[in-house]
Amino acid sequence: MQSSQRQSNLASLIRARGFARLNELAETTQVSESTIRRDLIALEERGVVRRTHGGVVSISAPYIKSDETRRAKQDIASLAVKLIEDGDTILLDGGTTTFEIARKLAGRKIQVITNAIPVAELLSTDENVNLVMLGGYVYPRSQVAIGPLTAGMLQQLNCRRAFLSAAGINEKGLFNSNLLTVETEQAMMRCADTVTVVADSTKFGRQSTIKLCSLDEIDEMIVDAAVTQDWAKILKANSIDLKIAETAESKTNDDK
Repeated sequence: MQSSQRQSNLASLIRARGFARLNELAETTQVSESTIRRDLIALEERGVVRRTHGGVVSISAPYIKSDETRRAKQDIASLAVKLIEDGDTILLDGGTTTFEIARKLAGRKIQVITNAIPVAELLSTDENVNLVMLGGYVYPRSQVAIGPLTAGMLQQLNCRRAFLSAAGINEKGLFNSNLLTVETEQAMMRCADTVTVVADSTKFGRQSTIKLCSLDEIDEMIVDAAVTQDWAKILKANSIDLKIAETAESKTNDDK
């Protein structure tokens, strides 16, 4: 069997089980554990699974779709995790960029508050992470808990930094498409010492249905290197601490 077909079968098997051990996968597929280990590394790099101590867990489908901006989001996440100190309490909302942050937090001794089921699923088996899962109405499209129950829980919590995403950003502020999502994110902003927005450059100049906040309500923003100079000036003019993530290519060139 070719490796691509074997990996596809593995992904389906792990997705069905949710969690699987290395020896169980080797026995089921009748290949060596070293072959399974290589396949799991390939699947993890594609964002399909996450390897954990003792096995591997499946990652929810809405967060593993092919995405031309995924490299930019990974660059943003690499910079974001550098702002997180051991022992920190942070908040991650739902979204592909915040999910990339969660992927890079494996093994860190931190406390994570989240309303995103894929993020919670990813971190739930990590013994180093103290995970707080917010409850509420689960929005099927994005697999996040939102609404009054979620906001009520947030009133009782505090975190050092909240990492938020947005569907669109323009001169008027940040926007999202769902009212309950916006109300929940506003509650997240209120419980955070620092509000950090993570956004790839495709989000700029766009407007969605509902306004989340004005630009001057954001403390800092992490963007990819494709952000324009005009947008950088606008963000800085609104007193936002702008952080631009290096691309993987530029890092490689710097190392030469």
